[in-house]
Amino acid sequence: MADELEGLTIGERIQAVRERKGKSRPVVAGLVGRSTEWLKSVERGKRGAPDVHMLIKLGEVLGVNDLSELTGDETIRMGLERRSGHPVVDDMRDAIESVTLSPSLGPPPNPDVLCARTADAWNLWHTSATPRASAGAVLPQIIRDGRRAVRVLDGDDRRRAYTALAGAYALSEQVLAWVADSALLWLAADRCMDAAQQADDPETMASAAWVLGNVWRATGREEEAWNLVDDGAALLEPRLNDGPDSTRALWGACRLHASITLARMGREGDALRGLDDAQKMAERVPEQYAHPWTLFGRANAALTGVSVQVDLRKTGTALEYASRVDPDDIPSVDRRARLWLETSRAYQQRGDATSALHVLEKATNISTESMASHPLSRGIAGWLVTSGGRLIERESRALAKRIGVNV
Repeated sequence: MADELEGLTIGERIQAVRERKGKSRPVVAGLVGRSTEWLKSVERGKRGAPDVHMLIKLGEVLGVNDLSELTGDETIRMGLERRSGHPVVDDMRDAIESVTLSPSLGPPPNPDVLCARTADAWNLWHTSATPRASAGAVLPQIIRDGRRAVRVLDGDDRRRAYTALAGAYALSEQVLAWVADSALLWLAADRCMDAAQQADDPETMASAAWVLGNVWRATGREEEAWNLVDDGAALLEPRLNDGPDSTRALWGACRLHASITLARMGREGDALRGLDDAQKMAERVPEQYAHPWTLFGRANAALTGVSVQVDLRKTGTALEYASRVDPDDIPSVDRRARLWLETSRAYQQRGDATSALHVLEKATNISTESMASHPLSRGIAGWLVTSGGRLIERESRALAKRIGVNV
């Protein structure tokens, strides 16, 4: 096979593949547990090539088929298609990927019980300090039972079972993000959308658009992600006035999703317009309301405003937004930690390492698992060690160690 990168060093190959995949240096560095400066020095040839273990990690993050794409050495052929960055991944992979043509014998599952179990799993995700471990422990069996249910039930019961199954796949996407290979993440999101279409319910389909849009945005398909959630919101518009709060919340969640996506595309005006639309919709739901999947409500709209301003590199505005949010109003441990992470990002953009360290420590105290799994937190931790200065070096190294960043 022709090698379009022939003649490039390993570092230059890593940079070329990274840029071709549309992945930023801080994100890639964070996912492999190193600092942005470390990856920059590798790409520019200022340090030796990574060892094979680190090359494997880089290959997984960059989504290459084998190591020869990074090394140029055709004698190195190592498949990199599977990744398991958390103990729950293997069992979830088995449940999502398995194919059973003949359903097991026994009484048909109760679709209402399946829906309740899925709702309980979502509640675990939001309330646990170890959301991946907690939700990931129950999801595989819900998926297996849901897949059996849609095979043996019919009519409205079957559609209800598909609603529960869509919810289980949607939560799987949240659990697997950043800790599993992209192929498994894609499969979970695709099966979520398929189940939602089989459920034939506008809210379930809009929720699935929100889920699949997460995956598309994370893999560089921002334009398609934006169009998808825009379609999801359009499905709900005829029911915004006379539908339940969940309809308005899902519409708002789609607008928040679009706002983040547009901010990352550099479309500031459109991003702020989407954020404004969502915040107005948040005023139309009860003050303490939070959608069971997306958590859309007044607190989450405020938190997303911080994220959008950081993505637009409006550091001062982001910190002003953050100062207005009461963390106790956010009904999710993971999202509460995310508020502090976004605030840390803002301080990093400002070059204020001491403040970035302080608030990232708060995020880690809320959920060490979440910060250890997210590339943004890992990237900031690496930056703090390499660029934070001697004054906070000891604390920065301790924090990096807590979330598994090797520096």
